[in-house]
Amino acid sequence: MPVRQPSFEHFDQGIADGFLRAHRAATGLPAYLGIRIVEITAGRLVAAMDVRDELLTPFGTLHGGVMAGLVDHALGCVLYPLMERGQWAATTEFKLNYLAPVRGGTIVAESTVVSLGRRTAIVRVDVTNGDLLACVAQGTLLVSDPPKKPA
Repeated sequence: MPVRQPSFEHFDQGIADGFLRAHRAATGLPAYLGIRIVEITAGRLVAAMDVRDELLTPFGTLHGGVMAGLVDHALGCVLYPLMERGQWAATTEFKLNYLAPVRGGTIVAESTVVSLGRRTAIVRVDVTNGDLLACVAQGTLLVSDPPKKPA
């Protein structure tokens, strides 16, 4: 029996387009890691990152924390075009399964929204390195409204 995919009533193409442009002006950890959002549609986001020498362990493999940083970024960003403007998403937990060592090239994270409720979301991320599945992850995110202004 085929799995029924969630449908998303609210998808803001303007926010999605903004995320595609924003990688040029990224700051903080996403900028340091060189994360690029390359595609974003309703409930799906693809981000890529080139593996650089300074991101490798002494054993010549990508540090697990770098993979976790990419996954955490992809977990949250996929939600913004689906939420109302002003809302924000915060990762409350995520689990990674490292499946294969990454030694170079580019890693690509495909983030898919599994469930989106009023206050929580479940997101899955598959990370590939070429044709190799390097990591699978799943996380829970809190969806918050902006603070109310005092009357």
